[in-house]
Amino acid sequence: MSIETGYRLADNSRQLRRLFDERVRGLGITGPQARLLLSLERNPGENQAFYAERLEIEPITLTRIVDRLEEAGWKGCSRKCWPGSMPANGRSLPICSTGSPPTLPPRVSPRWPMAEADPTIARDSVSEAPTDPTATRKPWARWALMLVVPLALAAGALLYWQSLAGKVSTDNAYIKQDMVAVSAEVGGRIVEAMVTDGAVVQSGQLLFRIDPEPFRLQIAEANAAIAGAQANVIALSNAPELTGTDIEAARSDVAFAEARFERVAALRQKGFSTKADYEAAEQAVVQAREAVRQAEDRQREARARLATGAAVPGVNPQVAAAEARRANAQLALRRTEVRSPAAGRIAQADRLQVGQQVVPNLPVLTLVREGSTYVEANFKETDLADMAVGQRAEVRFDAYPELVLKGRVAAIGAGTGAEFSVLPAQNATGNWVKVTQRVPVRIALEGTSPRRLIAGLSSEVTVFTDTASR
Repeated sequence: MSIETGYRLADNSRQLRRLFDERVRGLGITGPQARLLLSLERNPGENQAFYAERLEIEPITLTRIVDRLEEAGWKGCSRKCWPGSMPANGRSLPICSTGSPPTLPPRVSPRWPMAEADPTIARDSVSEAPTDPTATRKPWARWALMLVVPLALAAGALLYWQSLAGKVSTDNAYIKQDMVAVSAEVGGRIVEAMVTDGAVVQSGQLLFRIDPEPFRLQIAEANAAIAGAQANVIALSNAPELTGTDIEAARSDVAFAEARFERVAALRQKGFSTKADYEAAEQAVVQAREAVRQAEDRQREARARLATGAAVPGVNPQVAAAEARRANAQLALRRTEVRSPAAGRIAQADRLQVGQQVVPNLPVLTLVREGSTYVEANFKETDLADMAVGQRAEVRFDAYPELVLKGRVAAIGAGTGAEFSVLPAQNATGNWVKVTQRVPVRIALEGTSPRRLIAGLSSEVTVFTDTASR
């Protein structure tokens, strides 16, 4: 037998086997199962090793094929009830005396001779079998394929490139919304909570209330301080230092001391007075004048305590300070009621619990502003060459595959995402590897979305760089 004849026989056998497998699929079995059934029909009563050798498979594989046939409902195929069964370990099992070959399905159409004849190929069929297509193919056909295939690939690449021209896309994009961290300006214990996580609120709506009693006590204390300051003002207004009576008395003493000093001085000149009397009279004048000066100082001090000043005209400083403390306490009392700064949706309200101690300026909940939705798309730096503010964009969302929203490029970031990170990358090393950076681009959505847009959802953004910017 020549090599060519052997090749054709092998190829014909391969094609016939493939045809055999395709035809038996219509019976609900595989090719190996069908070949086993035919072998059981033609050679009944043999052992497992015989059939495994005929099918050119391992005994364990034959056992699995028999199990699949039994599960499919084929009669007579149990490996426990047909002669010569052998387990996977190779030891013989008891032979069933009543074993019978499996019941085969109805014969296949006469057009398919493989189920009715021995799978031996006649000599004349070899000459009539189709030859290998590659052996009879014309040389020009081979050259045509060598030209057509590259051209087809090039055309496909060109069409793909044209489909990408004039636009850039990224799936590194997320929905963003303006958020306000709501906190209390005064500390205290929460006594009432009006909202929960996910609630929709309006601007100015009451969110929660802090215990107001400590601040009411501060107001009462400030009122008492005001009353004390006012009483002090009345007392100062009626004091002798302010009326001037002590000054008049001191001035009278000065006049008396000066008159006495003049008499003693005249007597001293006539020799009727001693030097001691003269010096005593002189000292009395000095003391009287000092008493007048002290009385005038006390008057100025009293007037200063009653002065209103330019900062609070018409109001005593002590009274003004007490009134300021009362106003501060009243403001703190009003701030015990925390209201929504804008319309939106409540989030992260897990700390909003009755009895929870609130620390001033520490966030208690988060308010997601209504109507502030936008998309932040992180484009590669290589995509920014033709991108400009105002260009048209389309946004698709992973949560809503059917939803497509229109938008515009609102802003292009002033720096890359890595540049504004808490720990910027430091590449001044010998192991530096260039990494394509991404720049955040803000996409403003146009119109109203029919579906609820939740902050943080993933999206895909396509910017049409061939559109004119506004």
